Amino acid sequence: MKKSDFYYDLPKELIAQTPLSDRSASRLLCLNKRTGVKEHGTFTDIVDKLNPNDCLVVNNTKVIPARLMGQKATGGAVELLLLANKGDNIWEVLVKPGRGMVEGAEITFGEGQLSGTVVEVQEDGNRLVKFDYAGIFEEILDELGQMPLPPYITEKLEDKDRLQTVYASEAGAAAASTAGLHFTEELLEKIKKKAAFNPSYAHLEEAENEENIPENTENIDQNQDNSNPPESQ
Repeated sequence: MKKSDFYYDLPKELIAQTPLSDRSASRLLCLNKRTGVKEHGTFTDIVDKLNPNDCLVVNNTKVIPARLMGQKATGGAVELLLLANKGDNIWEVLVKPGRGMVEGAEITFGEGQLSGTVVEVQEDGNRLVKFDYAGIFEEILDELGQMPLPPYITEKLEDKDRLQTVYASEAGAAAASTAGLHFTEELLEKIKKKAAFNPSYAHLEEAENEENIPENTENIDQNQDNSNPPESQ
């Protein structure tokens, strides 16, 4: 299976750069797997597409402002994307650019509220960085970090909460569960009332991280999870 198998033309002018004020007003495309018939509608139509015995599973992972802009000891700029908390203030991260980010390399963020030291360079090019700070890490991250938008979104996100689902509760993802962004509290209530079932919640932070991680080989089967983009190695 190759990346090129999934290539298609998507004009830039058709990529929404800012979200709608009404989450559920987005368009919905439904494909009947038996007949092949396509239906175009709005996301609110999903209520009519669910049957009484269906189980709706949603990811309640909360996106963290996982993109950090820092400065190397040499003065150069460096960008980190937090992938996974390894404990003891150590995070697995993507680093861009990766040149010079060897074991022992130091990075500072903001006005010095946060600093980090590379403690390991992994085989896939990712780094393990140990952070040093005074206070609460989540609060510092909320102050210094940016929400990790996909590369096709170039507009600055003014409202961080707009990248969260209405049911997000467990912090840890470095990318939004994009399909879930269209649910509203009102729409979920309608789904609950339609039949005797409730949405089932799953915490899948690792899966969400992969949206911001480019595949680095043409053959998809040969790619590793959490692989580094070529320019970061």
